[in-house]
Amino acid sequence: MQKLRQGDDVIVIVGKDKGKLGKIQKLVGDQKVLVEGINTVKKHQKGNPNLGTSGGIVDKDMPINISNIAIFNPKTKKADRVGFKYLDDGKKVRFYKSTNDVISP
Repeated sequence: MQKLRQGDDVIVIVGKDKGKLGKIQKLVGDQKVLVEGINTVKKHQKGNPNLGTSGGIVDKDMPINISNIAIFNPKTKKADRVGFKYLDDGKKVRFYKSTNDVISP
């Protein structure tokens, strides 16, 4: 079970986008994630008339290292750490370490 999953709200803790919030769109390998609105770059894209795409300068989200982000706790409005515990019915869940609240799937 991974500490961060697709759809989690995260906050950037270091880098040019420090303090920005976003939602994980995709996990890229073991150590990188794609977060919407974070680590955007300008890409010069060539048009393709066969596919109907136009050329120009487009904004593109690039992957960011998992060590540069932390899960966002909506109760405390801060970055938090993730822990694992078993519920009474034997189900393994993630929880916020600061408040002991279970992270909703």
